[in-house]
Amino acid sequence: MVKPVIGVVGNTFRVEDRFTVQMAGQNNLEALADVTGTLPLIFAGNPRITDIADLLAVVDGVLLTGARANVHPENFGIEPDPRHEPYDQDRDAVALPLIEACVEKGVPLFGICRGFQEMNVAGGGTLHPEIRDLPGRMNHRMPRLESGEIHPDPEVVFADRHDVRLVPDGVFARLYGRDVIRVNSLHGQGVLDLGDRIICEGVAEDGTTEAIRFKEAPGFALGVQWHAEYDPQRNPVNQVLFQAFGEAVERYRRAR
Repeated sequence: MVKPVIGVVGNTFRVEDRFTVQMAGQNNLEALADVTGTLPLIFAGNPRITDIADLLAVVDGVLLTGARANVHPENFGIEPDPRHEPYDQDRDAVALPLIEACVEKGVPLFGICRGFQEMNVAGGGTLHPEIRDLPGRMNHRMPRLESGEIHPDPEVVFADRHDVRLVPDGVFARLYGRDVIRVNSLHGQGVLDLGDRIICEGVAEDGTTEAIRFKEAPGFALGVQWHAEYDPQRNPVNQVLFQAFGEAVERYRRAR
């Protein structure tokens, strides 16, 4: 049997400061292959290369991954600031209309970190470039050494950092069968104003939005601020999300 195909958005990078490439983190690809049993297929986060209609004719679901680059502020009516670079406007130009198309057509959509933020922007919301600068918020960025360098141990970087309280009887609470989960945290930018087409499904202990769904989506259209792709093979919180995504993909594929 041919496996369902999941489109995984690529991000623009410069290699050796000479070559422009499209890249996607291997953890995302392995999470899909290992937990959902699907075939991950990287597509270019570049509107000159990726045609959304053609893409959705090929894939059975879409994964919008995390990324180093922030969503460009012009997409939600705020002036850009060089302090909050880098940006990847090519990815913005693909991801935002792609979200709309997935929601309209019922294509299963799963957004992680930047992908979660893109979903909020597509739903009419705004972002703050440094959530830790808001009164009462914690530092959601990855752990660093005293020297300022990122901690070298991935298990420290991706360790669970805070609780997320889920909306009672919401989609996430029903998936987990409980109202509180514990997650990792590796982001600076985060949700400021929730989009009017977005439903909040969970918040961190400092009030930061951590889990959302697209209000009018007929199928799976969920996003999480944490990096669920890191360890769903062994982490039950993240495994639940990828399993649910995989089941939604299979349902969509059978109905096509």
